[in-house]
Amino acid sequence: MNDTFRLGRIGGVRVGVNWTVLVIFILVAYGLGAERLPQAYKGLNPVVYALGGLLTAVAFLASLLAHELAHAIVARRNGLTVEGVTLWLLGGVARFEGEPASPGAEVRIAGSGPMVSLLLGLVLGAGAGLLLVTGMDGLVAGCVAWLAAINVVLAFFNVIPAAPLDGGRLVHALLWRLSGDRTKATLRTAQTGHGVGWAATVAGFYLSLWTFSGLWLILVGWFLIVASGLEAGQARTRARLDGIPIRRIMTPDPFTVPGSMTAAEFLHEMLPRHRHTAYPLVDGDVVRGVVTAARIRDEDAGTRIGAVVEEAERTSAEASLAELLPRLTKERLLVFDGDRLVGIVTPRDLTRALERLP
Repeated sequence: MNDTFRLGRIGGVRVGVNWTVLVIFILVAYGLGAERLPQAYKGLNPVVYALGGLLTAVAFLASLLAHELAHAIVARRNGLTVEGVTLWLLGGVARFEGEPASPGAEVRIAGSGPMVSLLLGLVLGAGAGLLLVTGMDGLVAGCVAWLAAINVVLAFFNVIPAAPLDGGRLVHALLWRLSGDRTKATLRTAQTGHGVGWAATVAGFYLSLWTFSGLWLILVGWFLIVASGLEAGQARTRARLDGIPIRRIMTPDPFTVPGSMTAAEFLHEMLPRHRHTAYPLVDGDVVRGVVTAARIRDEDAGTRIGAVVEEAERTSAEASLAELLPRLTKERLLVFDGDRLVGIVTPRDLTRALERLP
């Protein structure tokens, strides 16, 4: 799920919003401001209802963000690289590279989100109760009570044992702990997610005959079916790559280019002879990163290619291809044997390897 625009960083985690989150915002703001609040608290100015709906919708999105930030922060503390958090149509998603190193780490990461939502629900519920006790039985108390209830619902919804929900992650950690096989655990939880998704879809079609909420259940079911299918596919791919070292698919002894070379020299001398998409760039004996043919074509002829070098992750020649899979799908890796550059791996190399494997 891509960001339509970014909100910045919170706790060092990049936060973005997909345009589909507007659907949630509009549904919550309209449902509260135009229907629920006017029915429960009669006689107020329409502007008050609208303002109550808008502010509560903003607070609801903030609670979704807190849920996902909890995942991201705990994942980072457990050694994962966090790419960011995105709010979208069905709530939010925290994106990070790789997978937890142990079942315990997965439990901590998966459980942090529902725990934060539950704590928010309890705190907001206590706040609503305090407002009622002090005699403020009005619209503000009603909005706070709604937020408390929806956070508790969010916590319990997310612990449904279906991948990719948090409950599916918790079940995956348990199965992984019991069997010692991460891939088998992933396939089983994906099957569960697929089944729950179809059940939600069928129930949604039935309910849609009487209520609009059935369409929302259909959407949730569709999401679970698609997401669990993707997880199962990724698990099968990792199983095929398990035990294969990166040296098996790398381009060995890659051609390197000096940072002092100009774009014109690269395009007229280097590229026609070798025709690779990326080249390691060296200054003396130091490998600084990679330069790509596509990037250099956009530069002026006299530009030194050292000025357009891109950082590249490094790995060992004996590193497991399965473990590096998340990184290989989107970036180039420089392969070293000690301090010596011995190869380069691109997403295209990974694609060719998958085509050759049985």
